[in-house]
Amino acid sequence: MFSYENVKSNAAVLKISKALSTQLFWIISFAVITVFASQVIVPVQPVPFTLQTLTVLLAGAFLGSRNGMYSQLAYIGAGFIGLPVFAGLSMGPAVLFGPTGGYLIAFPFAAYLTGFIIERKRNLLTVVFAMITGSLVILLSGALYLSLFFSGDLNTSLYYGAVIFGVWDVIKISAAVSIYYAISKKFPKLPA
Repeated sequence: MFSYENVKSNAAVLKISKALSTQLFWIISFAVITVFASQVIVPVQPVPFTLQTLTVLLAGAFLGSRNGMYSQLAYIGAGFIGLPVFAGLSMGPAVLFGPTGGYLIAFPFAAYLTGFIIERKRNLLTVVFAMITGSLVILLSGALYLSLFFSGDLNTSLYYGAVIFGVWDVIKISAAVSIYYAISKKFPKLPA
């Protein structure tokens, strides 16, 4: 039966469906997912363990190089302007100049690189390589930046900024690969 209510309901469904197929929706969605992942914290000094890198890798894998990078720029930009999006609901430019700044600054580059590699080939070996590479970009950038806080001692910063994350990152990379393969069967790449 034709009714104004059915037409109105179908139009609403169509609008929602159209919004879900836009690049901007998915870029913002992955930025928001990164916010939530940043609140899963295992407190370790000087840099806590979080799930942020998992979402950074997934952003690159699902959104591709460009949009994955944009999602992480949106995340960092939100924190920079004062929204409480960083780990522990911290915010502001001071966070980017603190011990975790090097990791945060690497997020867009890691998402881009992960997406770039996966865009070339989507087999298991390539996906694993892409996620390991993205993770290494984050860890090395973070450790190098952290050396500023250890009076330039690169060995100490590599230990506290990268090595201690080794097991944790193997778990996150394994989870990211598993999540990617489970979801990518239906959605190989979100709208680009």
